[in-house]
Amino acid sequence: MELLWEMTGWAGAVAMLGSYMSVSMGWLKPGVSFQTVNLFGSCAFIINGTMHAAWPSVATNVAWFLISAVALIRLRATRQPVHVEVQEQRPQNNPGTGAHLIIPVPQTVANCP
Repeated sequence: MELLWEMTGWAGAVAMLGSYMSVSMGWLKPGVSFQTVNLFGSCAFIINGTMHAAWPSVATNVAWFLISAVALIRLRATRQPVHVEVQEQRPQNNPGTGAHLIIPVPQTVANCP
């Protein structure tokens, strides 16, 4: 069982350091992915710290967890819904029967994943 707690702690360390490095190097933007990895990493550290009675580490990671959770809630609240506008275009050879309806492919919106 001790091995499980150690693996949990190391997984948390890899997750948090990996996300921090990815943002610092410009490979990842600070957003939902970054905050989600930090949330799970802090959970892993909370578990590991609790099993080792490392209370300063547990307290720090509870704060880290809360910061990530609030950031994710705020990111979700500011996310705008995607609106797709469909315009009917009729080909020249079929002016009014509606047999051919061309629906353009929606473009990616800047603030959507």
